[in-house]
Amino acid sequence: MTVPAPPAHEMGGASGPQPAAPSGPSCLDGVRRLYRRTGSFVARRAAARALLAVPRTTRFAVASLVGRDGGATPAPPLSPLLLAHVAMDETILALAMAPNRFPRRADYERVSAEVGAARELFAARGWLDDPASYHRVPPPLTGEIALTNGWAMGLPYQQLHFGSGFAPRAEEPGADRWSAFTANRTAVATVVRHRDGPRPWLVCLHGFAMGYPFMDFVGLQTERLHHELGLNLVLPVLPLHGPRKATALGGEQFIGFDLMNAVHGLTQTVWDVRRILSWVRMQEPTAVGLYGVSLGALSAALVAGLADPLDCIVAGIPVSDFPALLHAHSPHHVRMRSMEHEILGRTADEVCRVVGPLQFTPKVPIDRRYIFAGVGDRLAPATQATALWRHWREPRIAWYPGNHVGYLWSRNVARFLGDVLTEAGFAVKEA
Repeated sequence: MTVPAPPAHEMGGASGPQPAAPSGPSCLDGVRRLYRRTGSFVARRAAARALLAVPRTTRFAVASLVGRDGGATPAPPLSPLLLAHVAMDETILALAMAPNRFPRRADYERVSAEVGAARELFAARGWLDDPASYHRVPPPLTGEIALTNGWAMGLPYQQLHFGSGFAPRAEEPGADRWSAFTANRTAVATVVRHRDGPRPWLVCLHGFAMGYPFMDFVGLQTERLHHELGLNLVLPVLPLHGPRKATALGGEQFIGFDLMNAVHGLTQTVWDVRRILSWVRMQEPTAVGLYGVSLGALSAALVAGLADPLDCIVAGIPVSDFPALLHAHSPHHVRMRSMEHEILGRTADEVCRVVGPLQFTPKVPIDRRYIFAGVGDRLAPATQATALWRHWREPRIAWYPGNHVGYLWSRNVARFLGDVLTEAGFAVKEA
């Protein structure tokens, strides 16, 4: 049987070729959908996100074995304990990346506009060329100081409460938002001191999400510094932390996606600590130094470059490049979209110059600058400490085989801290 030919218009004759009928979904489309669904599943479930620590820890181990960082940090033996430390940090990072913490579409547009406007303003004022000129000199801390007494971790203390007096310039992007944090306007500092005459004073700056004596005394090893080394101590509460916080988690509005909050927060930190240093200098100290861990180390490095000369500085597990840290810890989709909106990249790097420790030289003798850091630190990676060490002209540094909080039980760090403070004249021999 002869099958009749189809009409010419169906064959493309005089009417020309017709579009091909749409084909079914390709294998590549199926893979993409599976990837998105898997990513969505992992993001929504904390237990699934925690499992990401396994490949990330493996990646750390491989990178350490092949020396991917080019020898920038020491490569200790990959012991089970070190890998457990790394896995702990990676688990914390994975659990923190919950979908409810991701920025919304409107957030990208708002933050992008703020960062772009800040760059234009900062460039026009000359602050990008001279970051120190961005910081105003605060008044000395005298007059209205409220004192309260307390007891924590076996130590009696006093707390100073005073009006910070800091506010961003009205023309700076995000100024109104920052000024609306009411509790943050009152600065707080915990004082632990001896009452038997002049001694060295050490100003100790806590890390992220801290700011209460029971936390800071542990994180800053206050009992040892006070009793064994005989020091007088001041522990300022960083902006939006402790009793100054604006949300349930202290520091949440300080370090996050709102980049201008970080700029204002670090600027206020410098302002408040400089005021507290002026009060310390009125207590007849035999020496004045700075000690900070993590976010507190970043803050200490800034203060040391702007305050009157200090006798020593110790930066523990330091952050030295905040935009780079934000880039490293952001989920891939957040990082890509942030780069598209110029929230991460050159514009952000330039804006953050005014609060970047690598833009300031500490007013501390080179042989009185000290750093300690963990080779397995994933929250403030070792590369951050290495960058600060190089910028500070390679002072004495101690590495310990652990994660971000591993310094708390590291004998290396305990010995290092005692040695360098003694070397700097900050140890008092009791009679």
